[in-house]
Amino acid sequence: MNRLQFTLNSESRLLLQADWEGSSCDLSLHNPTGEPVTAGEITVYSGRMMFQSDTPCYGEGYSKLAQYKGTVGDFTMFGKHGDHEHYRLPVKEGWNQCYNMLLFTPAVGEALLLGFASCHRFGGIFRFNKEQLHILLNCEDIVLQPGETIALEQFFMESGDKNKVLEAFGEAICKNHPMLEIKEIPTGWCSWLVYGPNITEQNICANMMAIKERGLALKYIQIDDGYQPHMGDWLSVTDKFNGGIRKICAVIKKAGFEPAIWVAPFIAEEGSKLFGEHPDWFVTDGEGKPLASDRVSFGGWRCGPWYMLDGTHPGARAYLTHVFRVMKEEWGIRYFKLDANMWGALPFGRHHEKNRTCIEAYRMGMEAILEGAGRDSFLLGCNAPMWPSLGLVHGMRVTNDNSRSYERFYSLAQECFHRNWQHNRLWINDPDAFVLENHEKEMVDPAGRRSLVKGKVTEDEFLLCAAYVLASGGMALSGDDITKQTRENDIRTSKL
Repeated sequence: MNRLQFTLNSESRLLLQADWEGSSCDLSLHNPTGEPVTAGEITVYSGRMMFQSDTPCYGEGYSKLAQYKGTVGDFTMFGKHGDHEHYRLPVKEGWNQCYNMLLFTPAVGEALLLGFASCHRFGGIFRFNKEQLHILLNCEDIVLQPGETIALEQFFMESGDKNKVLEAFGEAICKNHPMLEIKEIPTGWCSWLVYGPNITEQNICANMMAIKERGLALKYIQIDDGYQPHMGDWLSVTDKFNGGIRKICAVIKKAGFEPAIWVAPFIAEEGSKLFGEHPDWFVTDGEGKPLASDRVSFGGWRCGPWYMLDGTHPGARAYLTHVFRVMKEEWGIRYFKLDANMWGALPFGRHHEKNRTCIEAYRMGMEAILEGAGRDSFLLGCNAPMWPSLGLVHGMRVTNDNSRSYERFYSLAQECFHRNWQHNRLWINDPDAFVLENHEKEMVDPAGRRSLVKGKVTEDEFLLCAAYVLASGGMALSGDDITKQTRENDIRTSKL
């Protein structure tokens, strides 16, 4: 074991200690002074770029929506929504930036993987250009008291065959964040790609009975958004579910299926009962008022701007535990799709517990959810922060949302395959629901005339969607209207 100790810079007065064992390095930070010192971005490494500008490389995103690839000299985001453009995470002009993992794959020679094998409190950042490489941890201005030492995150470095170094990295991560036990990889039907937020009890029952009549091997019926009256009020329902979610869950179980539900636990809209009654449970601005997400980041895709639930607040954590305990014990749900989790881990605003990072706040909130749902349930992270979710979800969406277009299938296949190494190591991968058929959409022309227009995706193009979902080895949920599905696609659905 090698022990390295050095001063970060002349201004910080903090000491970074690095304890190496094999490919892994445990990092800690010490304040040797007699007064409190603030820790911002901690430089783990700063030196020259060791690869030529044409060397291929891949970097992870902070969010599941963001991935980065290209070369040292031409490094770009792929996927639809970037950490910097979409979520407004800060980036230094003139530098490439990715998070938690950076993989170089030169045409000649060994691959080199640099990464952080833990994410308990701090997020790892890789910043580079053609000349230099900087590796940092964002400590978010926490304060170290005189003589205090804190653990940072574990750094990992390995070279060799690309697949072998990814496997070794996965094993190192699992030592710090063991994968949650999973009994089976879920299959089922998801309402979102057909009905969006306009789902009704009748839609659910019609598709469920069609699945049963056709003998399709789909276990879960996923109610994906649209049941709640406001974002944040997850135990209330709209009049589209007259008997409540508990009733429809009982109907689903009686038919021989299992209910699954969509929840966005870390957000609330202004008109929600949750926000109206407990504004103190949310991340605040500099004046102590609830911070609307559109002031610092993306405001939300519907019913925005959203407010961000603070996982360090005991009232917020008790609420999360209560919601998921009710859904499990009273509604009979064991599968939860957790969406918009990014808003629980955005590095903006102030928390109830002052010396906590955004990653700590998020993980505290997720632990509260696990307490209510139980580790024997299935928690799917969606639109979630990747590394902050380690060890806290059973499954993880590793692509953007699907839609009925060849361009989207092609993009999602790329996104999925770059994260295939994570499957059954960090969590079960979710490549999003597959679609096999075109879907009619209502169109309104400038004169106000309405018409139904069917999509133009070809059968071969739909087979690309099926192929990448099958190749992922992960979850398989149908996103089609089963009541209208052809017999040929019934067979394909069963094979998936």
